[in-house]
Amino acid sequence: MDTKETVLVVDDDREIVGAIALALEKEGYRVLRAYDGMEALDHALDPELRLILMDVMMPRLDGLSAVLRIRERRNLPIIVLSAKSEESDKVLGLSMGADDYVTKPFSTQELVARVRSQLRRYTRLGDVNASARDRRIVSGRLSYDPDSRVLTADGDEVKLTATELGILDLLMCNLGRVFPAEEIYRRVWGEEAYASENTVMVHIRRIREKIELNPREPDYLKVVWGIGYKMEKHP
Repeated sequence: MDTKETVLVVDDDREIVGAIALALEKEGYRVLRAYDGMEALDHALDPELRLILMDVMMPRLDGLSAVLRIRERRNLPIIVLSAKSEESDKVLGLSMGADDYVTKPFSTQELVARVRSQLRRYTRLGDVNASARDRRIVSGRLSYDPDSRVLTADGDEVKLTATELGILDLLMCNLGRVFPAEEIYRRVWGEEAYASENTVMVHIRRIREKIELNPREPDYLKVVWGIGYKMEKHP
């Protein structure tokens, strides 16, 4: 690759950091290294930073707490690395602001592929409905500009992560259309869906918390039971 996009690797195991950094550098990425959550916070301020790989169990400040604090400042993609493989742990990580969750042990090839996928979505969202790109999309309280990829609710800009924006872009550009979770995953994550329902569900819930007046009784981002999700069209 020609670009030198910057990736931060955070893990208290220096051998793991070294192995991941070596694999990323071979692919042409610039790699920053940190060994606990507090160091990660310092590096997160680097304006060149484009993605973070974050371990969960670390001294001084654990990974998930660091993700929460970074989310207050940056919306760049964050991939959580964890030895915990339970579905509940994955859902927790995604709920706290991660874009993806990789269970240890993992292959460096898979990790590099996930980094590449996240950065591709972060820098250039897939064009699902090109004809919608030449106009602002308005539905009730929501207004979305596909060109600038900015969503407003009641006139105020809504801060979204790269993954949330990918889902929002898909649904707003196709108001009223129902997308199965598997299709959302394939379109937004750019890979085949496998056990994707909970992953998509967590991101849907996070979007609802940002755009709905009452997330428990959503007016816009709705589930169609047994089929999938849609963005309701309002006058």
